[in-house]
Amino acid sequence: MLDCAIIGGGPAGLTAGLYATRGGLQNVTMFEMGMPGGQITQSSEIENYPGFFEHDKTGMDFMDTWQKQCFHFGLKHEMKKVERVSKTGEHFTITLEGGDTVEAKTAIVCTGSVPKRAGFNGEDEFFGKGVSTCATCDGFFYKDKPVTVLGGGDTALEEAFFLSNICSDVYVVHRRDEFRAAPPTLDRVMRKENIHLVTDSVIEEAYGDAMGLAGVKIKNVKTDKITDMPNTGLFVFVGHNVRNDVLKDEKGEFICNMNDWGQVIVDLSMKTSVSGLFAAGDLRIEAPKQVVSAAGDGSIAALQVISYIQEQQ
Repeated sequence: MLDCAIIGGGPAGLTAGLYATRGGLQNVTMFEMGMPGGQITQSSEIENYPGFFEHDKTGMDFMDTWQKQCFHFGLKHEMKKVERVSKTGEHFTITLEGGDTVEAKTAIVCTGSVPKRAGFNGEDEFFGKGVSTCATCDGFFYKDKPVTVLGGGDTALEEAFFLSNICSDVYVVHRRDEFRAAPPTLDRVMRKENIHLVTDSVIEEAYGDAMGLAGVKIKNVKTDKITDMPNTGLFVFVGHNVRNDVLKDEKGEFICNMNDWGQVIVDLSMKTSVSGLFAAGDLRIEAPKQVVSAAGDGSIAALQVISYIQEQQ
């Protein structure tokens, strides 16, 4: 019987493991199929995590120290895929791929989300090398330079507005002639002189070389005209896929309350609607999708787990 099962090995899961083990729990296991670290391991440079400011360090270097610290205090790592988390009575059953099960007093789910890919040529090749899905993370690399934003929803326009305060020009590419964003968001963007709306258009190709992205080619879907945009960074905001499958029962229904986008509804203590079940990181509602925020979620969830177990005893 585990004191706590942590599903997901990104910043939220690792921090939860650190706080749970240092807080006195003896039997804590983190389930993560690959090497722990999360999406940040794909970043080529880290500039906005407090206390970490080394230009020659990658996201992989950054997360390597996290793993060593967490495992030092007793966190166990199982490279096994979790199929399902369910609650029977007072305890949780963690069902693993192949049918094996593990029992736990509590569970923290930190499976995160994955930015959707738009599918244009060069997207995968230059992802993390000029193609980004995080303006807060990477916008500063393009200070006083032009950038291109792909998307037409609230997130795309909000991030475009954020970038407009850093970059010289922001070109927002949207395949339709109308935007899905809320009217106040669209109005604020349209009043910003260095934001340019490129409608009825898609990204045809991202191109570059071994040094990274060099530019993008934009195609007008009505005229087929191709516009070359050299020397630009590309930010893609076409939605996220929340990794919430482990919270579905055998009938495909969620075991806890979710919002319309499949994100777990939690309170400020990361508590879900199921007693003893916590969610942290990008999986939860209103997640800022920042490493520092996910780490904070993980620490809160672990402290709540400790309190929960003490109350049960």
